[in-house]
Amino acid sequence: MANKILVFIEQRNGQIKRASLEAVKAANNLAEKLSYEVTAVSVGNEVSDLDKINVQKVVHYKNNELENYSTSAYSDLVAEFAKESDAEILFFGNTALGKDLAPRVSVKLEAGIIMDVVEFNINDGNIIASRPVYAGKALTNVKVNTKKKVFTVRPNVFSLSDEESGSAQVEIKEVSSPNLACKVVEYKKAGGKLDVAEADIIVSGGRGLKEAGNFKLIEDLAEVLGGAVGASRAVVDAGWRPHGEQVGQTGKTVSPTLYVAVGISGAIQHLAGMRSSKYIVAINKDEDAPI
Repeated sequence: MANKILVFIEQRNGQIKRASLEAVKAANNLAEKLSYEVTAVSVGNEVSDLDKINVQKVVHYKNNELENYSTSAYSDLVAEFAKESDAEILFFGNTALGKDLAPRVSVKLEAGIIMDVVEFNINDGNIIASRPVYAGKALTNVKVNTKKKVFTVRPNVFSLSDEESGSAQVEIKEVSSPNLACKVVEYKKAGGKLDVAEADIIVSGGRGLKEAGNFKLIEDLAEVLGGAVGASRAVVDAGWRPHGEQVGQTGKTVSPTLYVAVGISGAIQHLAGMRSSKYIVAINKDEDAPI
């Protein structure tokens, strides 16, 4: 039977990414409406807490050479398992990795794909996925006509609760010779900083701060609030902050509970990356700033 949903579990250094757990929640919500079964698939080496994912079963493809992401190996293995398990629907987090992997898997499965989904509904038995368009100013409802369907889920939209953990059965599949034609050699992260893509609180700064040294104010506030530091494209282009902190259409899309924008005018490209935040606080001397 093809009434199965498969969720890809993304990991980094053996730790499961929160965006994947949110994708599991979205998949479970949809499965309840369709009376489908949800299974998860993970690729890597040693991965913690796979048994705590809120699905019945997790299949883990294991090899020490798969600890870091490999476009070729990961897409081969996920597509292979999707065919083997006859999964009709696949879910990925809309992370940098997910945005690379999901389209490749969809091609291998000849499946239609919808990216950056924020809501799922059922209409006449069809899955209707809602995603932002026009820099987040509107939502469009989209339907996939292919038998197999691939979706990526926007992070921080399907919020997790304490009840999201489960007791999954974990099946290990040893991979003898993965296809490593393309792989990540090394990850480098700014020392211990929280990633804006996963933060529940973000404090961002823009050109209104006047100079790079004034970002110390942003860092201090973010530290007090337990949040991450973000930045507009203008200050990243100026070399004040690293690209990994950039929020916006050409940076990272975020949906935190609290977004504090300091000295940011609210250009449409920036709004596209953060307008789905639950609460937005703008500190700006321009009363007419679009933000």
